[in-house]
Amino acid sequence: MISFGPVPSRRLGKSLGINNISFGKVCSYSCVYCQVGITHKLSNQRQLFYDPEVIYSEVEKHLAKLSVADQPDYLTFVANGEPTMDINLGRSIEKLKMLNIPIAVITNASLLNDPLVRADLFQADWVSVKIDTGSEAIWKKINKPTDKIDFESYVKGLITFSKEFNGKLVSETMMVKGVNDKPGDVLQTAALVSSVHPSIAYISIPTRPPAVKSVLPPDEKDINLAYQLFSENQLNAELIIGFEGTDTGFTGNAIEDILNICSVHPIRQDTMNELLKKDQVNPGILTKLLDDNYIKRTEYKSNVFYIRKFPN
Repeated sequence: MISFGPVPSRRLGKSLGINNISFGKVCSYSCVYCQVGITHKLSNQRQLFYDPEVIYSEVEKHLAKLSVADQPDYLTFVANGEPTMDINLGRSIEKLKMLNIPIAVITNASLLNDPLVRADLFQADWVSVKIDTGSEAIWKKINKPTDKIDFESYVKGLITFSKEFNGKLVSETMMVKGVNDKPGDVLQTAALVSSVHPSIAYISIPTRPPAVKSVLPPDEKDINLAYQLFSENQLNAELIIGFEGTDTGFTGNAIEDILNICSVHPIRQDTMNELLKKDQVNPGILTKLLDDNYIKRTEYKSNVFYIRKFPN
């Protein structure tokens, strides 16, 4: 289950996801809003996962199964964990460049103080760094990092990478009600984001089931205020608060598509319906996947989602 989609992305168009973490969720954070769930393997130690040749082969085969209309705009490293935990990330990016499709990496930025991590990301065309707050106390509350990472080194890594990276750098700030949405907190966040000089500073809200059930998006007035405060800090701010759409890619095997996508990206009911329409061979597959405990059904903000079930 290395590649999935393409899925519609509000930032990247059609994004073919690459899950380069091969077992469970391995991450340096356990963000309260994470759509993949709580991190049971919290670590800052880079590890060996898939061989880059395996990743290349799987992506190449996946692309061959897609129609011309479903070909992706980006190949995006977005794992069930933190992509930079993969010690072979740079080699995988280098190999995938042979496919002549731009490479994106979505990272929580926690390991950017490591020069080897930065060197791996230099090979990407587009990198998104996570900056949810400029406060150490809120960082610990919202991102719940491993105790092997300190806030000072996280900030230092962010700033160093932003000065060295030659591709397109964007930031993403996830707003959570009652956690990082107060005006003073937003100003701190905007100040840190400004120091990184992203081409676009995205402000997002939880739209899929979060790891912590009590997590909610801020009120509309607080979202708008955050946008205003970011803009006043000379940031090119954009809001990511809407549904990205139902048009997922189809490889000809709906079971594999469902499992691969919802390993990283919870599937909303309307998106699931559209995906199932494309499969004319496997009636009742959704019921079977639920009955066999491969996926589970959950609700968030009056919408039904399907999420991959993994052993802890």
